[in-house]
Amino acid sequence: IPGALQAAGFFLESLSTGQRVVTVQEGPLYRTEGSHVTLWCKVSGYQGPAEQNFQWSIYLPSAPEREVQIVSTVDPSFPYAIYTQRVRSRGIYVERVQGDAVLLHITDLQKEDAGEYECHTPNTDERYFGSYSAKTNLSVIADTLSASMVPQVLTHAEGEAVELTCEVSKSTTQHTHLSVGWYRLQGAGESHAEEVLILSKDFVLRPGPSYMQKFLVGDVRLNKIGNTTYKLSIGGVEPSDQGQLYCEATEWIEDPDETWKDISRKQTERTSLKVVSRDLSVDIAAAESSLSEGDTLQLSCMVGAQKSSSRHFQVLWLLNGMEMAKVDPHGVLIWEDKYEERAKMGQLRAFKHSNTVYVLTIYEVGLKDNGTYRCSVSEVKTPGDFHSIQTNLSSETTLRKIRMRLSVSTSTPQVVVGDALIFLCEVQGATGRVSVRWWHLPPQHPGPRMLVATMGQDGTLSLGSAYQDVRTRGSLRLEKASSSAFTLVIPNTLDESDSGRYGCEVTEWSQGRSWRETGETAVTVSLGLQAALRSRIATVRYGQSFELVCQVSASYTFEEVPVSVGWLFQPRPPTGRYHKVVWVLPNGSMVWGTAQPHFQGKAQLTKADTSFRLRIHNAAAANEGTYQCEVEVWRRNAPPLGQPAATTRSNAVGIKVVLPESKLQVAAEGRSVEIAGGADTAVECRIVSALNNSQLAVTWYVLPPPLADTTPLQIVRTDYSSIQEYGAEFSSPAQKSRFLSQRVSNNVFWLRILSANPGDQGQYHCVVEEWLWLVDGWYKLGEGASGRTTLEFKLPGDVSAREGEEVTLRCLLQGARLPATHLSATWFRGKESGRVSPLLTLHRDGAIEYPQESLAGRLHLRRPTAGDFSLTLLSVEQDDAGVYHCQVQEWQQQGEGKDWALQALAHSGYTQLTTTPPESTVLSRICSSPPLLNFVLYLPLVLILLLILAVFCWYFKFQKSKKGNTTGDQLMELQGDGEVKKTELGYNGRCNLKEQSWTAEED
Repeated sequence: IPGALQAAGFFLESLSTGQRVVTVQEGPLYRTEGSHVTLWCKVSGYQGPAEQNFQWSIYLPSAPEREVQIVSTVDPSFPYAIYTQRVRSRGIYVERVQGDAVLLHITDLQKEDAGEYECHTPNTDERYFGSYSAKTNLSVIADTLSASMVPQVLTHAEGEAVELTCEVSKSTTQHTHLSVGWYRLQGAGESHAEEVLILSKDFVLRPGPSYMQKFLVGDVRLNKIGNTTYKLSIGGVEPSDQGQLYCEATEWIEDPDETWKDISRKQTERTSLKVVSRDLSVDIAAAESSLSEGDTLQLSCMVGAQKSSSRHFQVLWLLNGMEMAKVDPHGVLIWEDKYEERAKMGQLRAFKHSNTVYVLTIYEVGLKDNGTYRCSVSEVKTPGDFHSIQTNLSSETTLRKIRMRLSVSTSTPQVVVGDALIFLCEVQGATGRVSVRWWHLPPQHPGPRMLVATMGQDGTLSLGSAYQDVRTRGSLRLEKASSSAFTLVIPNTLDESDSGRYGCEVTEWSQGRSWRETGETAVTVSLGLQAALRSRIATVRYGQSFELVCQVSASYTFEEVPVSVGWLFQPRPPTGRYHKVVWVLPNGSMVWGTAQPHFQGKAQLTKADTSFRLRIHNAAAANEGTYQCEVEVWRRNAPPLGQPAATTRSNAVGIKVVLPESKLQVAAEGRSVEIAGGADTAVECRIVSALNNSQLAVTWYVLPPPLADTTPLQIVRTDYSSIQEYGAEFSSPAQKSRFLSQRVSNNVFWLRILSANPGDQGQYHCVVEEWLWLVDGWYKLGEGASGRTTLEFKLPGDVSAREGEEVTLRCLLQGARLPATHLSATWFRGKESGRVSPLLTLHRDGAIEYPQESLAGRLHLRRPTAGDFSLTLLSVEQDDAGVYHCQVQEWQQQGEGKDWALQALAHSGYTQLTTTPPESTVLSRICSSPPLLNFVLYLPLVLILLLILAVFCWYFKFQKSKKGNTTGDQLMELQGDGEVKKTELGYNGRCNLKEQSWTAEED
């Protein structure tokens, strides 16, 4: 009884303490390469010290049964060699969160870090009870997140709007979310960034604390444009908004515990934003910098201010610091007394052109108007307010009297190339010595003026660099016709670039001072030659002739000058430049271009007066394109060395050549074909109609399942010359031997598929092109696509096996094989996803290879006969379900010591293996249910314990009742024959009767 009580007490104590449990972060987890990863692990239910130890290991996908130790909190020598350096450099380390919980840190995640991680806690209890390790899976994926923004330096005035664009993209195959945020750093060395506006991973906009008010009124917005563009808009910027702005994108993934984890963050380059405070600027400008008496003076006062349309200004006009006039915010003009009379006579005028431009005009200026002019601008809160917010004064502009007047004219405003240019510069009011400078500004070359010639005060002449060659320009003449007139003669104009503006600048020198005046005039230099190209028809049928007419007009007759005509051609599509077809020289000889030789022999050239014709016979596709004609003439004053004096090119005329119309029609009806494993089949492509003399090119395509909206795969193309080209996915020798394109009749093509397998399922169709040989090559007239043929696979065999049992799949070679050959065989398994993988390969030398090492112990290839390659699967598992087939190859050696060559290949039929759960028994049900198993194990012990407690309680109750009995109980009796008879069994062995005395124990 005492021993049973002790066992029961120990059992109750174990129930009360609980069991040890190790928990690790739930997987699978997906993290990006190069990121910082943490995995947590904790232990509970332990009886040892409060600080527990942890050891981390990994099981790599390449060796899932082999443990590789990484890091330990108690043993520095725990890591394997491949992790020792990373642990020492704290690239991998363990952070203790509390005594029974830690974090595993991997600071720079690598592809090789993917695998199954195990957290183990060494036992600190008196006995083993519970779990001491837990595992989780970690997958390493590529970091595809990118964020970019063009760095800028922006300066905006207060109140303006700012827009910044951020490009964010990702291509992660897992389901992830993006969050995009904008942040601001106040200074270059600032480390804390302030949030501007963030689009969370849940697609919720969240402004930063400083931008909440602007966000509520719509001044801060974030818009997504397209798939990758995010635009931040800040309206009404303030000086507090300036700083360094950047965009940050974060990619989030949902872990199995339904929490979201950021797996990648990318920041863009920064844009510097400077906000200029609101201010008021004033400037004054004169329409003419210098005037003579009687001229008109016009002054403009310009106001610079932010949001000027909503502000109110008052303008004062000042002469030598004294007020002339005032324009109030309503635009009302008030003159000072001394100017009021002239204003009434129309000699003075002032008005408000806009809220930022004010104009003062003085007609017929005189000596009394000399002086310094300024304008003063004051801003007021309201138009009727007398108190200004701010006032600014413009710079000065000075009017002085000029004694000299200048006029420039030409007697040759319009000339043709080769003619002379004559200019006259007249000066009035000059009393001292003068110098003259002539310049030229071409029409298409704005920029620095070109010097033509100068005449000094003493009459010395100097020519510009472009006018010094007497052979091209002739002898340039610059003369002083009188004391106030100067002439310039350019004897010969070279080309149209001599057009433009010619200016005369006269400087008067007197008493050490100088006054300068400038005048200019314009001339036009034309070629005097024009060419226009036309054609009666722009669209020509193949084989038809067409004619181009080049009509030339000139300011002179061609009998006086020699003419050459060139014909230019640009094919379609354009090549970027025109090619010379033929050139007719002035002496009548022709020069053919080499770039387009097909024109020679087909082109006919004629000339009538000023009309030049090009006729193309028997038009071909190569004649389609754009044509131009170019005319060159030599005439009077022509430059030397045989250069043309004038050249012009006509407009472009496009000619389109229409090829014969295609008659191609392809049958478009669809159909479905069901085939058995290993059988041959054919897909038909039928031509309904086509031209009799055309050739056909056929391309076969397949869209494999699932029939998503994807691009079909090209199987094989047979061009119009019967040359075959296989697609990239069908270019292997094995595929080429199974997919054959054949033409079985004039209008029927077949795609034959030999030894079909489930991987050949899908939708097949053909694309037919109609080609025709024309004079200068093959041309594609049209194309058509057939209807789609759906190829479905019918499995001939179906085998079912229970998990844990053994099953054998048959592969029997039929027929005789060649002598002196060896056989090899490979078993394949296909999954529902369509992926087919090899399981076992028997090489021709008898060696067996297992591509999947984890299956090596359960796969047996039994070969009782030479042609039997049956496969046996031991202890079938649920994952063994799929479609099985074998492939047998026959090899023959080419000669002694030479390589082996593949002679034949055959596929077996396909067998569908279905796995079912094992039979359920009472014992298996109990073992598979932990609560039921605990109940069955502990119930007998509890019942025995209760029985012992009941007996023990009864015994003590019985003894207590005996001690309370006053008559007493008979212990023993000494009989007459001397025999002692004991009557209480409970005292047997503890009471003795002797003749001398009574003896008894304490009872």
